[in-house]
Amino acid sequence: MFALFSHSNQVSIHRQDQFLTSRNATLQWPIAIIGAGGNVGKHMTQAFFQTGKHTRASSPPPSTTNEESLVEALKGQQFLIVSLAVSASAAAEAIVMSATAKAGVPWVMPTCYGTDMENKKLMEENLTGQLVFANIAAAERAGLSWTTMNYSFWYEFSLSSDNCYGINIAKRMATLFGGGTVPICTSTWLQCGRAAAAFLSLKVLPEAEHDADAKMSRWRDRPLFIKSFVASQQDMLDSVHGVLGTTDADWTVAKVDAQARYDAGRKLLGGPEGHKGFSHCLYTRTFFQDGGGDFSGRVVKEALGLPEEGMDEATRRAVDMAMKAGDFEYAKGAD
Repeated sequence: MFALFSHSNQVSIHRQDQFLTSRNATLQWPIAIIGAGGNVGKHMTQAFFQTGKHTRASSPPPSTTNEESLVEALKGQQFLIVSLAVSASAAAEAIVMSATAKAGVPWVMPTCYGTDMENKKLMEENLTGQLVFANIAAAERAGLSWTTMNYSFWYEFSLSSDNCYGINIAKRMATLFGGGTVPICTSTWLQCGRAAAAFLSLKVLPEAEHDADAKMSRWRDRPLFIKSFVASQQDMLDSVHGVLGTTDADWTVAKVDAQARYDAGRKLLGGPEGHKGFSHCLYTRTFFQDGGGDFSGRVVKEALGLPEEGMDEATRRAVDMAMKAGDFEYAKGAD
């Protein structure tokens, strides 16, 4: 799904070759989203509406493989959010970046969501790095400014599948990596949507030399880190217990060696259970002891006005999802 928005606020921005050299020029702030109907894209779309600053304009959805149609659809936009499925190729993203530049769009949020992109070892070992870095490189080759939003894993989505956070809510079974006590950052879809809308509601540049308020330019060509919670698998399981009224005694809880689970996942890659292998590597590696899954020290919250969230409330949504969806594999359900 493709969506276009216009922003009713005036902001300081020029085209790619000018917008960092002028503080006073103002343009309307049209925004486009590729993937507006996806898991996170639809929450971003809803959050834009809820700010009261964005109105929707109709446009036929372009094919992400047809560069000419993309260029035509993106003309007049000033910011593009791209949220392609995890199964999308770097080649598809590169077409989007090329079309974005040709359409005159100066700034993008490429498909680079997830864990800490500043931790290259983590990104390489949890199998996301190759695609993420390729997508950023595609934006830079096209001469675009970029900002990635790093929110780690989607909380509700990941908790509702045992292939992800290791908790099978429907069957009351849990697999804890190591002791299940390593905390990582995780974010709800609602917080992801709010963060995108808040970021794009900031002024682009400082209006005066001593203007200390947060501006979009602070995250130009940099990641924007957000989170909802810092939680371990055991924390998540305890929250599920709180929602269901159960305890560990009511469940089958197994503790497995994290490295062994990761290694087993790698052996599945390229085979008929490759999707499962990918999710096992992605999540298990991020839960390694001192593995880099907790980036809370770099999280931006106050500057974006993001609220505190209740973990049990988010868990309740995940429980509802799990009971309705049954088993699914990460790469077949993530976009």
